[in-house]
Amino acid sequence: MMVYRLSNWINREREIIPTASITKPPSAELRPDQTDQNSLPPYEVLDTILEAYVVQGRSVEEIIQSGFDAQTIRRVVRLIELSEYKRRQAAPGLKVTTKAFGMGRRVLVAHRYREY
Repeated sequence: MMVYRLSNWINREREIIPTASITKPPSAELRPDQTDQNSLPPYEVLDTILEAYVVQGRSVEEIIQSGFDAQTIRRVVRLIELSEYKRRQAAPGLKVTTKAFGMGRRVLVAHRYREY
């Protein structure tokens, strides 16, 4: 959701980012008519989970105790952990939160470490 807010802010005076890029449903575009929402929770929920787990460093159990569905939390955290190696290979990006993926966040990737 932050990307949408930033994109709209950048476009506040004139269109710099094409509006179609902002309004198009997010997708890896690996299949026709595929959208991220087909396999992920709604972004409002996903963002809250990411904020709690990545930025605030809360554990899976702490997030579950906040009232979220345990299965959803575990699935999202598992996806984050399984994709950690990809973030190590990615080019540096802008940091827009106090703790972002990359240099601001270090986790074990050896021996297939998982929190739970």
